[in-house]
Amino acid sequence: MAFDPKNHLTERTYALVLAGGRGSRLHQLTDWRAKPAVPFAGNLNIIDFALSNCVNSGVRHIAVLTQYKAQSLIRHIEHGWSFLAASLGEYVDVVPAQQQHGESWYSGTANAVYQNLRIIDEARPDLVLVLGGDHIYKMDYSIMLAEHVARGAAMTVACLEVPVEQASEFGVMTVDADHRIVAFAEKPTQPVVLAHRPTHALASMGIYVFDAELLVSELVRDAADPTSSHDFGKDIIPSLLERQRVFAHSFKDSCVNMVDTTPYWRDVGTVDAYWEANMDLTSVVPELNLYDDDWPILSLQRQLAPAKFVFDESGRKGQAHNSLVSSGCIVSGANVRHSILFSKVRVGEGSLIEDSVVLPDVTIGKNVQLRRAIVDKHCKLADGFSAGLDPVQDRARGFHVTDNGVTLIAPEMLGQRIHRVA
Repeated sequence: MAFDPKNHLTERTYALVLAGGRGSRLHQLTDWRAKPAVPFAGNLNIIDFALSNCVNSGVRHIAVLTQYKAQSLIRHIEHGWSFLAASLGEYVDVVPAQQQHGESWYSGTANAVYQNLRIIDEARPDLVLVLGGDHIYKMDYSIMLAEHVARGAAMTVACLEVPVEQASEFGVMTVDADHRIVAFAEKPTQPVVLAHRPTHALASMGIYVFDAELLVSELVRDAADPTSSHDFGKDIIPSLLERQRVFAHSFKDSCVNMVDTTPYWRDVGTVDAYWEANMDLTSVVPELNLYDDDWPILSLQRQLAPAKFVFDESGRKGQAHNSLVSSGCIVSGANVRHSILFSKVRVGEGSLIEDSVVLPDVTIGKNVQLRRAIVDKHCKLADGFSAGLDPVQDRARGFHVTDNGVTLIAPEMLGQRIHRVA
């Protein structure tokens, strides 16, 4: 493959962000939104990490493939990502599921891309970057792209080392001394461990670089195979290993702002994982740096007044400790500890919010107690309300309580009708 020396490598790359999944393990958080549209870190959505990584890496030809309950995701991208210069060929296109081939919706990750081959043809890239829109991490994709070209690879798979007890949730690979992948198994029951680190396995991050022409031909071949599940991990990668040069790229080499030697990557696919990733940010020095001007996580920023803390009297202090408090919040004579308040949260006096994640536009009354809780958008918690103190009681009240004791509260659980279905 010959590249135009006048153009930077990233300018000849087309990014496809797979953002159609529901994320059913997030329970009520994805009843009305796709997983990539779930709010995160006070003023972001999960998909902002993938899109910001693209833009910061210099990859500015981007398509987001949607499907499940995509309206809030579409609105977020249209309103928050319209700053790219279309006149210079920079864009984030939102692509709805259109049943381009047949009458079925996307039947797998590979099929999602196959049904959108037309937009790849129109973009005419040399390389295609395929990634998910539902993980929390900071990565310089340009390093992976350069490594792909330098190795003469047909496909490159981003990878990280994970504890072997977690490896069955991923695609697991074996590589030779040159980092060429020699074996790949999707979600194996007995993952192959690393020779130098037998407590860990080498897992796929679901981030791929393809030579564009090869990707198109492989997807056409896969689509014609009636035995295929049309998935990159289950079908495309194992098939390519026998015929093409497929390499692994170590996330350690492209992770941005890595603390010590451990790259930060989180799959927030469960309620517990989502809560834990948000709580990570309340550390004095979090592993994920959101205060980095050189690699900002961009998003739609609402024009809101600064956060406000009201009252400074004994037993009536508006205060927050080890917490993130977003714009538009008012903490009135209440105490917020080790928590995240998203935009326009109101906390009434005498309330105590601990180890909790409170999403935008939540109203918390007086003398409310929250501990290890997630409160979804638009909830109104009455005076004297409490949750997270007694898991048995919370379950009896209809709240979702995880095995680790995190209580999830959504408006419908409180009898508050927010969403209307015709």
